Amino acid sequence: MDNAGNIGVRVEVKRAIHFNKADNQMSLKVEHLDLQRADISGSKWQEVRAEELDIDNVSLAKTKINNANMSGITLFDVNLSGLSISDANLTGMSIDGAQWGGAHFKHIGYGNKDQLENGHTAANPPVQITSCNLEDAVVRETNLRGVSIEGCDIEGLTINGVDISALLRQHKVELS
Repeated sequence: MDNAGNIGVRVEVKRAIHFNKADNQMSLKVEHLDLQRADISGSKWQEVRAEELDIDNVSLAKTKINNANMSGITLFDVNLSGLSISDANLTGMSIDGAQWGGAHFKHIGYGNKDQLENGHTAANPPVQITSCNLEDAVVRETNLRGVSIEGCDIEGLTINGVDISALLRQHKVELS
């Protein structure tokens, strides 16, 4: 910060990527950017390779990411409220220790026809929901074929208006 109170910005450019539209190839002209205390709001990146970035204490609010490979990305201690994900491959995704009040999942499937026809394998495991609070959740127009509910509190669970816990008690089935 100088005497006028302005924040200093250090930008170190070493290499960048150049995309040759004529042969549809990216030729690498690599630039390593070291941005500290910089405001790059409104910047636009197109046809850029930005792998193994280290992003810490950064606001990406209202950022739009389209047609991006984010496989293997790790997000820790992030605010994703209002996040919208469409047409995404979430295979193998793991979410742990998150809050999801008001979250909405729709039009989600395995996407791989082989997964549906050949069942699940070690390389192709089923979706798992473990130790989550689904109290008052609503599941509509969803394929629940083969779903297994184990060790869950089902008090007040209804399926098409039928109270399942009351039905099980009526047939003298112990609830877990």
